[in-house]
Amino acid sequence: MSWSTFVALGDSFTEGVGDVDPSTGTERGWADRVAEHLARLDPALRYANLAVRGQLLDQIVGHQLDPAIAMHPDLVSICAAGNDLLRPSARPADLAARLDAAVARLCDSGADVLVFTGFDTRSTPVVDLVGRRLATMNEHIREIAARRGARLVDLWTMDTLADPRARADDRLHLNAEGHRRVAVRVCEVLGVPVDEDWRDPWPPLAPTPWVRRREEDLRWVRGHLVPWVSRRLQGRSTGDGRPPKRPEPAPVR
Repeated sequence: MSWSTFVALGDSFTEGVGDVDPSTGTERGWADRVAEHLARLDPALRYANLAVRGQLLDQIVGHQLDPAIAMHPDLVSICAAGNDLLRPSARPADLAARLDAAVARLCDSGADVLVFTGFDTRSTPVVDLVGRRLATMNEHIREIAARRGARLVDLWTMDTLADPRARADDRLHLNAEGHRRVAVRVCEVLGVPVDEDWRDPWPPLAPTPWVRRREEDLRWVRGHLVPWVSRRLQGRSTGDGRPPKRPEPAPVR
């Protein structure tokens, strides 16, 4: 299959946080990588990425959904509610109902729609505090995909993403290798041929001394956890005032 316009909606995961392109210093991410794969099959492909880090589900629906539909994409992805689940008041059933309505609108537009479960958090103990909520939300997302006829990218079943080496320094986002594997998985779901396999095992990892692990934990607390908690207490987000990186459909470079 081929598509003429691909539009990606979501938060930091779809924006590409954690996957910095060394040639430009900007985030790349799985969506950019998928667009590049698709453009090799059809150089006329146009691609927009409306995702903004830190946005909640209602912000994604309110700020990104209508502009995306107005672009008349024939392929659209939506991954949302991850940031909502980090909040103690999150109710997966309520989030799922709002996500379902958004997916229904995208499907009704005639586009092929990609939806995503959350990936395995068990290797990140602090994030795994919301693991039960995430597992419940994942079941809702699988049901939404089946009911709406959307294409499901089940990140939870990608065991290679559970390895800490797939994560960025903040232990929350995927790094370049993690995003690469997600892009390969998305292409697999789309039926797009690639010469890579997201299942390739990681090489054996040498044991890390206890003292070094504790030093890394302290650096993570100071450099990532404390600033994150501070932003939450102040009601701020890393995406405040940040525009989408590709607001209009354009050919892939």
